[in-house]
Amino acid sequence: MPGTKKVIDACKICKVKRLIYTSSCADVFDGVHGHSNVNESKPYPDKFPDAYAQTKAEAEKLVITANGTTEILTCCIRPGSIFGPGDKIVSLADCYGRIQLIIGDGKNNDDFVYVENVVHAHICAERTLRTKEGAKISGGKAYFVSNMEQMNLWDFKYMVREELGYKRPFQIRIPLFVILLISYVLEWMYKLLSHYGMRQPMLTPAMIKYATLNRTFSCNKAVEELGYKPIVTLKVNS
Repeated sequence: MPGTKKVIDACKICKVKRLIYTSSCADVFDGVHGHSNVNESKPYPDKFPDAYAQTKAEAEKLVITANGTTEILTCCIRPGSIFGPGDKIVSLADCYGRIQLIIGDGKNNDDFVYVENVVHAHICAERTLRTKEGAKISGGKAYFVSNMEQMNLWDFKYMVREELGYKRPFQIRIPLFVILLISYVLEWMYKLLSHYGMRQPMLTPAMIKYATLNRTFSCNKAVEELGYKPIVTLKVNS
């Protein structure tokens, strides 16, 4: 990607020694198959579900390839579903705390990661690259990072509501085929009407796949090679 390439070039010109890139767990998601505790051996898919996943993967490849060139060391962090103050998960729960929409069977699990843990993972990676042995092991690699507390996606959203002080929400379950059909119709309308000012809808087929498939990842590699360990747990009282 042009932006990532410019950052890499700037690092080389300014003789920056270590570059830690914030990648994404979406790098290996094809939008069709779910993931259950996959590790970094999972390859990039042939086709990505959306532009976000594709551009993240392309940028990650650039950063990995840059490792060792002109004395710059690189490492990529692939966070799970990031959450924290001010993000969409918390703000939506704050607005719609009395209603919980569940798409599909509601049995899919996800790997969440608090924003401070993402920052901590970057620090761990930078410290690792400082050492000769660490640079040899971790340079040019990507690592999945999460809170290491895999849980049901919809239970997590309920937990957020509960921590915000809401009572048990009224649940509305929407069949997957219904919401997918709506998303395809909206996508078709956007392709026809985008030239007339229609904004891209938030409800897309890719978003539905993210919300209904298992997406969990192993952090063993980050623990063993970067010394990563979450510093903030999911539950406030834990």
